Amino acid sequence: MLSPVQVGSEARRDRLLDEWVVIASHRQDRTFLPANDQCPLCPSTDTMLTEIPAPEYEVVVFENRFPTLPATLDGQSTAAGRCEVICFSQDHGASFADLTTDQAATVMAAWLDRSAELGGLPGVEQVYCFENRGQEIGVTLAHPHGQIYAYPYVTPRTSRMLRANAGHRQATGRNLFDDVLAAERDQACRVVLDGEQWTAFVPYAARWPYEVHVYPHRRVPDLAALSEAARAEFSVLYLDLLRRFDRLFGGPAPYIAAWHQAPVRQGRDQFALHLELFTVQRAPGRLKYLAGSESGMGAFANDVTPEAAALRLRELAC
Repeated sequence: MLSPVQVGSEARRDRLLDEWVVIASHRQDRTFLPANDQCPLCPSTDTMLTEIPAPEYEVVVFENRFPTLPATLDGQSTAAGRCEVICFSQDHGASFADLTTDQAATVMAAWLDRSAELGGLPGVEQVYCFENRGQEIGVTLAHPHGQIYAYPYVTPRTSRMLRANAGHRQATGRNLFDDVLAAERDQACRVVLDGEQWTAFVPYAARWPYEVHVYPHRRVPDLAALSEAARAEFSVLYLDLLRRFDRLFGGPAPYIAAWHQAPVRQGRDQFALHLELFTVQRAPGRLKYLAGSESGMGAFANDVTPEAAALRLRELAC
């Protein structure tokens, strides 16, 4: 059995920004870029025990031994805060883009199942499924995997979306997510992929050189509310999109893929489930760094026009 880890993270409130910041010092000692034959996410063997006590698997989910999320909020104990790891494949050298449509559907089923389960835990306010890929992003394990966080608070980005949507609804009587999707589909110049159930587009004010948002045509609050048809089409469209990202610069693209779901207890009737995918690579051998303006003030500048990014991604079809 793998040795236990002493976890002592806590969330502290930043009073100036009215946001939670997690202090997780135990993560300084987490596993960092091990050799391939020492990977803790590969199946266990007779000679090496890993996080997965089985000789083979398709998709597996388990609790992170080095969790970020806290057991306390400003020193007060809470039952909330959970971090899980989801492994997409037992093949150490694979990536999500290498999966078959059926395998991708299995991953989606796991996202849905764990989101529903974690959302029902006491104190959980929001569930977030995501994948970090590539050392340039900061990944410490190369094995194809993602994570699922159950936050004991609503995250800052989601809170801003809820406020913007509420203001738009008060001013116009309409839903902001619906209007954004309708505008992108109508203008079409930033649309990358357009299916029967989903549209993938580069947002009008993209922050990253290559950034794509993927929306279902029927607004739903979370993964569990998707229709069977929407779930099936997503796997096909998403694999196509990931493979285009890998063709951008002739190799595996470092990226973050983030599912935005409605909070567990607020704004659910107006929030729109969507996925945001972006790469920090802006050109061959060049990364988009968050420098003084972005890191210091949260004010983004993008070197690639969203229209040019969308055109390039459309050109990269198989």
